[in-house]
Parts: sequence; structure tokens; C-alpha cells
Amino acid sequence: MTENVIAVRGVSKAFAGVQALHDISLEIAPGEIHCLAGENGSGKSTLIKVISGVHPPDSGTVTLGGTEFSHLTPREAIAHGVQVIYQDFSVFPNLSVMENLALTSELSESRSLISWRRMRTTAAEALKKIGVDIDLDTKVETLSVAQKQLVAIARALMSDARLIIMDEPTTALTRREVARLFRIILDLKSRGIATLFVSHKLEEVFEISERFTIIRNGKHVITCLPEELDHRTFSFHMTGREFEDTTLAPTVTATEPVLQVEGLSRTDAFDDISLSLYPGEILGITGLLGSGRTELALALFGALPTSAGTIRIDGKPVTFDGIRSAIAHRIGYVPEDRLTEGLFLERSIGSNIIISEIDRFVSRMGLFDQKAADKEAARWVKELRIATPDPENAANTLSGGNQQRIVLAKWLATQPRVLILNGPTVGVDIGSKHDIHRVLRELASEGLAVIVISDDIPEVLQNCNRILVMNAGQIVAHIDPSETAEADLAALMSEDITDTEKDS
Repeated sequence: MTENVIAVRGVSKAFAGVQALHDISLEIAPGEIHCLAGENGSGKSTLIKVISGVHPPDSGTVTLGGTEFSHLTPREAIAHGVQVIYQDFSVFPNLSVMENLALTSELSESRSLISWRRMRTTAAEALKKIGVDIDLDTKVETLSVAQKQLVAIARALMSDARLIIMDEPTTALTRREVARLFRIILDLKSRGIATLFVSHKLEEVFEISERFTIIRNGKHVITCLPEELDHRTFSFHMTGREFEDTTLAPTVTATEPVLQVEGLSRTDAFDDISLSLYPGEILGITGLLGSGRTELALALFGALPTSAGTIRIDGKPVTFDGIRSAIAHRIGYVPEDRLTEGLFLERSIGSNIIISEIDRFVSRMGLFDQKAADKEAARWVKELRIATPDPENAANTLSGGNQQRIVLAKWLATQPRVLILNGPTVGVDIGSKHDIHRVLRELASEGLAVIVISDDIPEVLQNCNRILVMNAGQIVAHIDPSETAEADLAALMSEDITDTEKDS
């Protein structure tokens, strides 16, 4: 019988009286692609840190390569082939690709002089192992998210890895980049290197994983083969909730659009974009990274100037000379990167919610009405079911899904007529994703006009009345979600722009 790469037995861990893990067991065989799934706060991160030696368990053992540990150190974990690639990749942005890959090995050998030629050779060999070509002299801070991830994977393999743990590795990747990552994982498998794939994206875990382990509230729920579950039962095991995947019915009754765009262009971003958005409608705009979808969203929010075209609100031409003028026309924007663009993480939840309408709480005498502001924040915490005992808690104390709800609340508090959401459920778990979709549908039913920018195909098909497909800065297709399959939409997103344009 083949010895497992790792065996976790009866591991429990508590922090300040909060039970993060309770009697968790897990086994992974050489070359196995194993999915660890659970909602935010389920204990996934704690389990990873126990396996990698960051946190000692309160009870239980971790066995690596036949050696059993009750208190594992990071050095011991690395020595036994455990490598963790976190969401931030833990790379040094101000150093070159070569330095990120080779400097540690150069220093660890206690040489008195560093050989740049040897470092270059070492780094080149590391990239060759995963079959990618990245300029070794490039500063890591200038790389794309996918390239940073590849550097992190290459670095992990330099340490004779037997188990690579990938923590939410596809959060910021396009579908093409996910496909390349999966090819690398399969190559690792062929070399006997196991992967613990930590994710809550159903389509991806079913595509790549050979076994699932699902945990909820720090407890083991199930370990099974993919064929033993479908998407619905997988979601139930993760959340303890039943979800119905329903498609949004086309119920828009308004005859006059609230927003019209005619021939809108921005040099090197998008060209000749025309669209209409009606009250009560959820309009999806999809396309791969680089399709121009985000630039279009930013232009509609006044954050990017345009070179040609017209924007009309209620039939009247408007000119946005910045974000403030877009807000004045009651347009809100939920950004893709909520951590750097959407939130003040160190500030309170309440402060984040009322920041976009703060002037409303200042009297003519310049006095701030704290009581009214607190009441408004409490209203949106309740309305959007933000999971916090106190709106005075900092935004960074919440999960990704709840942080996204804070950003949503911030713009809903301004009473917008048009709400643009760029990647509304990126990085949130299944339960939060369903809750956000529910909120968007309810808002549309109350007359809000919504634009959802997303490359999550099930998301736009299930939650949009209409879908526009962008490719190379142009709208190449108008889609009726009720008549379109996922594979057909994926093909439209990735087809060459020189192909015959489809327009229904």
C-alpha cells in the first residue's frame, strides 16, 4: 500500500475560546489532487496553518513521510516537502523574478559571495520545470496575477515539494489562466507531487479534483469522490443550506431607458459601444480579461475619460468630468478589488457604509450628526444581513462576502438609479454568493437599474435579463440568457474578433 504524503488525525485547535477546528482528519496520497472546501470561517485557513507548522494543534497529529508530529514547525513541514502558496503568493514585489526564485537557495548555502550567473541558471531551471517563460530581470510588482502565481509555484518546486497547498489559487485568474494552472497541476500529478486545492468555486473543483474534503464550522462534514456529489449537494454540505439555481425571468416593463450609451469609445480600451439600460433590469456585460469590460465600467462611472460617443441619462446627454459628477447623476460603482478600491479596512463597518453620503450628515453649521449616521449604518447592516455584532467593528474583521456587502451598502445608501458591479462575487463563498445574487434581484424588482460585469458564466446566465459579450474592446454579441448554454457563451467570449460577429 502506498504511503500517504500527509495524514492528519483528530486535529483540534481553538483561539481565545473559539473552536476553529474540531477533530479534523485528512489523508492525501502521492500525486493526488485533493480539494479542501468550506465557507469563509469554516476553518480552512487554520487547517492549512496546522499542516504547514504555523499553528500547533491543541490535539491530534500530522504525519508527513511516515513521521508523526504532535507539534510541527514550519521548518519541519518544508523539510518534509510541504509548500503553501497563499492568495498573496508571498513574493517580494520589489525584487526581480530571478531574485525571488534563486536568492533564498543562494543564501541558504552560506556562500560568502553571491553568484548572479548561478542564480540566473537556478531561476531559469525553476521556470523550465513548469514550462513557462518569464523574463528573469522583470520586477515581480509589474507581473500579472497569473505570472506572480507561476513564480510562486516555481519557487515551491525548488524545495523538493511533495505536497503543494494552493489557497484559493483562481480568485483573480481569467478562464484561460485557470486552464494553464490546471495543466501545471496535472503535470505535478504526473511527477507524484500532490496538490491540496483550497477553493469554493464549484465548476473548478469538480473539474480538477480527484477527492473532496468539506468542512463546516471547524468540523469534518464529508470526504468523498466527485461522482458522489453534484453541485447542489456540494453546496449543501458546505453551507448547510439548500439553494435553487434559477434563471432570472425577463420581467422588465419600463419602456424608457434610464441610461443610454451611443458610440462610446476610449483609445486602446473599447470602441463604438452602444447600449441601453432600463429601470428594473440586470444587464450583464461579460468578456475575458482585456476585453474592455472594466474600462467601460470605469468610463460609465466617470473614472476614465472617453474619446468619443454620448452618455444619456433619462434621454438627456451628460458629461462626466470625474467620479463626483457620475455620483451626482446617481450612478454607483462596486469595484472588482474591494480590498484596495472599495473599503477602508481599518475603519469601522458603519464608517465605510456612510462614507459616500457623509455630507448628508453634516449640518449647515458644520456639525456631524453621529446619531443619524449610526442609524443609517445600522439600517444597511440589517438590510443586507452583514454578519457583525457591532457596526463599530473594523471592516477587516469580516469575511470576504460580508466585506462585499459593506461595499454594496455604501453605494445603496446613496440611493442610486444605476448600480454598476464589477465582479460582484469574486472571492466570496457559495452562501454569500447566493445572498448577493438575491439582493441584486430584489433591488431590480424595486426598480434599480443594474449592470453586472463578470466573466463568471453561470453568474451572468442565471442573474441577468440580457447579456452583452465584449471581445477586443467591442460588443460582439447580444445574448438572451434563457436561450444560451454555458459552452456557447464561453465560445463567444473567447472567439477571435476577426470571426463573423454575432448579433441577435
